[in-house]
Amino acid sequence: MVNVSPLVSKYLRTDYLPHIWCAGCSNGILMRNLAQAIHNLNLDMDKVTVVSGIGCSSRTAGYMHCNTLHTTHGRAIAFATGVKLADPEMTVIVVTGDGDCSAIGGNHLIHGARRNIDITVVVFNNNIYGMTGGQFSPTTPTGDIATTVPYGNIDPTFDLASLAYACGATYAARGDSYHVAKTTELIQGGIAHKGFALIDCASICPTYYGRKNGKGDAVEMLRWQKENVVVRDGFDQHRSSTDVRDEMTIGLLAKVERPEFVAEYLKLIERASGEGAGK
Repeated sequence: MVNVSPLVSKYLRTDYLPHIWCAGCSNGILMRNLAQAIHNLNLDMDKVTVVSGIGCSSRTAGYMHCNTLHTTHGRAIAFATGVKLADPEMTVIVVTGDGDCSAIGGNHLIHGARRNIDITVVVFNNNIYGMTGGQFSPTTPTGDIATTVPYGNIDPTFDLASLAYACGATYAARGDSYHVAKTTELIQGGIAHKGFALIDCASICPTYYGRKNGKGDAVEMLRWQKENVVVRDGFDQHRSSTDVRDEMTIGLLAKVERPEFVAEYLKLIERASGEGAGK
C-alpha cells in the first residue's frame, strides 16, 4: 500500500490517482496549491463545490474530494453561478484553463466579474490548448508557435487578471507554478474574499507549448519561472502578460469591496416578497 500525505488523502479522490496529465505538466502543483488553500481555511469539504469546464485543467474537478461538476466547454462560470444562487453558503471554486475561460467562456468571465458574484476562479494558464492538440489561445504570447499558428501568433495576448478587474472583479491576482507558497496565499485570499475573485496561475506545458517554442523540458520551464518571475503586488508597468518573454510579475493585483451579487439578489427577493404580502 502506497503511503500518501494527509493533504492528498483528505482533499483528493485517491482512487482516481495517479493523474492523467502529461509528465512535467504543472497542473498537479496548482491542484495541490488549491488543496492547501482549502486546508488553510479549514473549509468543510461538504460545503465546497469545484466546477470545471473542458481542458487539461478541468480534470481537477474529478480529483478533488468535494462536490464537483465537470461541465461543458467555456460554461464553468455559468454553472458555478447557478450553484452559488442555489446555495449561497456554498464555497464555489472554478478551475479553468486560459482557452476555456477567455475564449469560448469569455462572455461568462466578463459578466461573472461584472456581477461580482462570490466565486473564486483559478485559471491554470499554460498559454495553449493542451488537451485538444496545441492550438493557440488568447494568452499565447505574440510571435509564439502553435498548431494553428505554425508561422507565429500575430494576436496580442490577454492579461487575464487585469481583464477581470476591468470587468468588475473585486479580487484579481496572478500566481505561477514555481512560487508555491505565494500562489497558495493568493488562491487562499481569493477564496476568503467576498466577491468575484480571479487568480491567473502560470502553468507549464512542456508537451505542446514548450516543445514547439524551444522552452526546454519541464525543469527548464520551471527554472525560467524561478529566475524571471518578480513577486510584486499592485498595478505597475510590468503587469502586462505581453512581457512574458523577459519577465513576469505575480502577486495581488487588486482587492476592493463592493456589494456581492447573491447578497443583493436575496435582498431583492425579500423586497419583492414584502411588497407581495402587502397587496
